[in-house]
Amino acid sequence: MSLFKLFLIFVKIGAILLGGGYVILPIMQNEFVDKHHLISREELINYFAISQSLPGIVAANISMFVGYKLMGKSGALAGMFGIIFVPFWCIILLASVLSLFLNNIHVLGVMWGIGVAVVALILLTTRELWHNSKRDLFFHTIFILALVALLIFKSSPVQTILFFSVLGVLYKALTRKGVSK
Repeated sequence: MSLFKLFLIFVKIGAILLGGGYVILPIMQNEFVDKHHLISREELINYFAISQSLPGIVAANISMFVGYKLMGKSGALAGMFGIIFVPFWCIILLASVLSLFLNNIHVLGVMWGIGVAVVALILLTTRELWHNSKRDLFFHTIFILALVALLIFKSSPVQTILFFSVLGVLYKALTRKGVSK
């Protein structure tokens, strides 16, 4: 695979990536795992999980991880620039004509339809992450505690991620010590 071909794959993904980072997982799985067999499903899920915990745009983060895995630093740059290429130009175009479309019923209908499709893609991503997670008692406990923190105590997502990341590190450190004895 050439660097330009990698860039074009990411341009294609960026062109159909409506809805942001959560929608990217099924699209990238189709392209890089199922179609081209360039990375494994587990690698992609790991890149997705890491990308969500880092600052910045999830789609750009995961694209850099995949690009780096495939072609090093050049691949990371090709992935990042490819994924933002079409959205960047669409935003420039849309910003210049936005006032013409704000009250158009057809545009509003299209946006509503896209919103529904994005919800379906987010559900597919959730299902994929759920099926590829190692679910044990600790997993279910953390899952429930995170939901309670977010829904009931209205904890910020950043605080929740940081807190449960620390818990995960502690858990792995303790269980690894138990394994090595």
